[in-house]
Amino acid sequence: MPALGLSGPERRMSFLAELRALSHSRRRDRHGGTRDDSRTEMMFRFSPEDTETWDRRRALVMGALPYALLAISLVLALVEANPAPNDRLITVGLAALAAAWVFVCFTWLDSRWPRQTAGRLFYIAGLLLISAILVAHSGYFIAFAVTCFVQSLTLLPTLISFVGVAISATIVFLVPLGFRVEGQEALDYGLIIVLETLLLGGFGLLGTRERYEHERRRQLVIELEQAMAENAGLQVQVLTQAREAGTQDERARMAREIHDTLAQGLTGIITQLEAAQHAGDRSTHVDQACALARESLTEARRSVQALRPAPLEVSRLPDAIEEMARRWSDTSSVALSFQTTGEPRPLLAELEVTLFRVAQEALTNVGRHAEASRVGLTLSYMDDVVLLDVRDDGAGFDPAVVAGQRRERSGNRFGMQAMRQRLSQVGGDLEIESSPGAGTAINARVPAIALEAGA
Repeated sequence: MPALGLSGPERRMSFLAELRALSHSRRRDRHGGTRDDSRTEMMFRFSPEDTETWDRRRALVMGALPYALLAISLVLALVEANPAPNDRLITVGLAALAAAWVFVCFTWLDSRWPRQTAGRLFYIAGLLLISAILVAHSGYFIAFAVTCFVQSLTLLPTLISFVGVAISATIVFLVPLGFRVEGQEALDYGLIIVLETLLLGGFGLLGTRERYEHERRRQLVIELEQAMAENAGLQVQVLTQAREAGTQDERARMAREIHDTLAQGLTGIITQLEAAQHAGDRSTHVDQACALARESLTEARRSVQALRPAPLEVSRLPDAIEEMARRWSDTSSVALSFQTTGEPRPLLAELEVTLFRVAQEALTNVGRHAEASRVGLTLSYMDDVVLLDVRDDGAGFDPAVVAGQRRERSGNRFGMQAMRQRLSQVGGDLEIESSPGAGTAINARVPAIALEAGA
C-alpha cells in the first residue's frame, strides 16, 4: 500500500502502479502458458461441489451394499429345495443377526466410535465371524461374504486390511468345504487365497492412494478459489483507494484553483473599487459592486474551507473539534463541555471531515435556534464505530414538524438535512431526539475505518 507520507499526486500514482501490477499479475496467471492453464482447467473441472456429490453417492452405495448382498443371499437360501427342518427359521435368524450387527456397529456407530480404528476392528472381527457362520450354514451367503472384502479394504488401515482380505478369502473358499482339504488341493487353495489377498490388497492400497490424491486435489481447488476471491477483493480495495485518492486530489486542486483564480480576482476587484471610493467616486453602483465582491470573496473562501478543513490539517480530530467548539462557545456565550472516550485513532479523511462538519453544523443550529445555556459534546471511539453526541438544554422542537417544513423548503441544503446527507455518503447515520422545552440530542455515527486500513 502507498506510504502515508506521500503527496496527493504521488499517492495516486502509487495506487495506479499497484493496480497495473495487480492486473498484469492476473493476466500473466491467465495467459502465462498452456501447460499451467490446462492444469488449472483440469483442477476446476473437478470442483469441490462435484467432489462432495461423488463422496455422498459413494457413501450411499457403501452403506447400502451389505444390506443388498445380505438380502440376495437370504432370498437364494430360502428358495433352496428340500431344506432341513427349521432350516429356514435358522437362516432368517442368522440373517437378522447379521443385519443387526451391520446396522449397530457400522451404520449407526461408525462415526461415533471414541477410537474409530479400534471400533472398526471390532466391527470387522464380528462381521467375519458372522459371515463364516452364515457361509457354513448355506453356501449362498458367499455373496454376503463379499462385504468382508469390501469393508476390510475401505475401513481398516492398509496393512491390517491385508489380514481382513486373507480371512475373507479363507471364508469364501474353505468354509463351504468344512476345511476338509488336503494334499495338492490344500496347496492349490492356499495359493489362491494368497494371490487373492495380494491382488485385492494391492488394489485396495492403490484405491487408498487415489482417495488421498483426490482429497488433496479437492483441498487445492478450495485454496485456489479462496486465493482468487482474496485477489479479487484486493483489486476492489486498490480500485476504491485509487478512486478515493483521486477524489482527494481533485478536491485539493479545486481548492487551489478557487483560491488562486476566483478569490484572487475578487480581491483585485475589491482593491480597485476601494481605490475608486477613495478617489471620490461615491456612487451607489460602486458601493453595491464592492459589497457584492466582498460577499463573493467570503463565499469563495468558505468553499475553500469546506473542501479542506484547516483545523484537521494541523490537529487530530478530537483536538480540532474541541478547538472549534471552544471558539463557538466564546462567540455565542453558551457554556460548553467536551470529552473524548475510548482510544482516539486516525480515521479515513472523509470520516474525520464528516464528523468535524457535523459538529460544526450542530453547534451552528444550537446558536441560531436552541436558545440554550449549556451544550455538551462527546466523541466516542468504539471498536467498529465512532459516535459524536451533541446535547443542549435549549427550547427543543418537534422533529415531525421540522421534517414537514423541510419537505416544503426542498431547496434548503443546510441544517439537519445537510448532516444526514454528509453521513450517508460515508456509510453513517444520524439520530435526533428532541421535544419542545426539553432540549435536543444529536447522535452521529460513522464506521471506525482506520487510516491504515484505507491507506
